[in-house]
Amino acid sequence: MAHKLAITEIENITHDVRQFTFEKAQGFAFTPGQAVEVGIDRDGWRDADNPFTFTALPEWDHLQFTIKIYPSHDGLTEQIGNLGVGDRFFIGDPWGTIEYKGKGTFFAGGAGVTPFIAILRMLRERGELSGHRLIFANKREADIILRQEFDAMEGLETVYVLSGENKDGFEYGRIDKPMLQRLIGNTSQQFCVCGPDGMVESINSALKDLGADPEALIFEQ
Repeated sequence: MAHKLAITEIENITHDVRQFTFEKAQGFAFTPGQAVEVGIDRDGWRDADNPFTFTALPEWDHLQFTIKIYPSHDGLTEQIGNLGVGDRFFIGDPWGTIEYKGKGTFFAGGAGVTPFIAILRMLRERGELSGHRLIFANKREADIILRQEFDAMEGLETVYVLSGENKDGFEYGRIDKPMLQRLIGNTSQQFCVCGPDGMVESINSALKDLGADPEALIFEQ
């Protein structure tokens, strides 16, 4: 079932990421980590059906997406980048396999952090962030989405990994087995992984090699 909902607010989060707040249909429900298929109210894009993840909490009176804009890709995100307040999204019913199943580590690559935003906000509201870790990979420091919010989450351990800059206070390179072994220690925990397919496959494989329970690996399938 498609819902046609108007944008009420747009905020720039980084140089290429925007946060869109929009209406919430009466009775619409989802769980943190879930996504929906999205189109926009423009000719040729109403049935685009690209997946985006909610970054609002279910109890909020509005919905929210945090979206990386790709102006050069000639696709839906380029079109979304040209939207303004009052323009409308079409969204379907929520779906997805990323959900919170217990304490552990979240691995995110770039815009792959979006399923974890609502989950971490949920845990913050519950006062249950202690014992969780976010390992967030980006090319440059300027690419880190919602860094100030994550750093302010009391109890959450944050580790930022940069592949395009070698700077003090950041891990440098790509998340490989030696880095995982050094950063996570105990593999008896839950692991949520979201990012480019190659990154997800590489991290999942390394975690299994290090002794993680395959049933404890949560990722979009």
